[in-house]
Amino acid sequence: MAATAKLAAGGVEEAAAEEEPRVLEPGAAPYGNFPHYSRFHPPELRLRLLPPELLRRLFPPERSEAGPILGLDVGCNSGDLSVALYKHFFSLHDDETCSDASRELRLLCCDIDPVLVERAAKQCPFPDALTFITLDFMNQRTRKVLLSSFLRQFGRSVFDIGFCMSITMWIHLNHGDCGLREFLAHLSSSCHYLLVEPQPWKCYRAAARRLRKLGLHDFDHFHSLAIRGDMASQIVHILTQDHGMELVCCFGNTSWDRSLLLFRAKHAIETHQSLNH
Repeated sequence: MAATAKLAAGGVEEAAAEEEPRVLEPGAAPYGNFPHYSRFHPPELRLRLLPPELLRRLFPPERSEAGPILGLDVGCNSGDLSVALYKHFFSLHDDETCSDASRELRLLCCDIDPVLVERAAKQCPFPDALTFITLDFMNQRTRKVLLSSFLRQFGRSVFDIGFCMSITMWIHLNHGDCGLREFLAHLSSSCHYLLVEPQPWKCYRAAARRLRKLGLHDFDHFHSLAIRGDMASQIVHILTQDHGMELVCCFGNTSWDRSLLLFRAKHAIETHQSLNH
C-alpha cells in the first residue's frame, strides 16, 4: 500500500515515467507499492489457505435481501490479489465471468499509488464487481468521503468484510505506533469481519535494511516503535482488547510465514457455522 509524496503530488504521468527504476529497485518502495508484488508473493499461495465457501458461510443466502456483500480491500496494489480473491470465492476459472457473482459481492479496492490503481482498473476482468480508487487510507478526510460515497450507493454505513493483506507493516513503519492503532481502530469500526495478514517483525528489519542498502533515509519510526516482536499476537491483542473484535479463525501461515487471521466485530451477525469444519 501507499506511495511516496512525490507519487501523490506528481500525478500519474510523472509516476509512470519513474516506474521502470522502481521495478529495478524494489527496495526503493518504502510504502510497499511494489510494481510487481504478486510475482514474489503469488495470490494462489494465500488462497489455498482460505475456504472458497468462506463468504457464503459468513453471509448465508437468506441475507440476500440486504443486498450484495460489500468488501473493502486496503492496499490493493495492482489488483492481482483482489481479482484472485473474487475468483476464489466464486470458484471462477481464468476464462470465466459470472454476472450473478457481481450481484453477490461488490469490492472497493484502494491504494495510494495512482499508477498501480490505474493498472488495476484497466486489467480488471470484473469491472461491475470491483472498483479501484486511489486513496491514502491514513488521510482521514479523504478516507471518510470516498468510503462513505461507496457505501451510500447501497444504503449502508459499514462494510461486511475488510481485507488487510500485508499492509500493517507499511502503516506502522510510516505512521508509527499511533498510526497503526488508528488504522486498526478505523478498520474495526468500518467492517463486520476483517481478514488480516500481518507481516512478522523480520519483515520490518528486511524493509529497513533494503532502504539502507540503497542509501535512502531510514523509516522515521522504525527505531522508536514500541509495538514489536510477535506482530500477529500484537495485532490480535489490539483488535480484541481495544476495539471489541474477536478472533474467529487462523487459517494457517503462508509459505512466507504470515498468518491469515479472521476477526469479527462483536455486533456482527452470528453464522452458527464453524469455519474449522
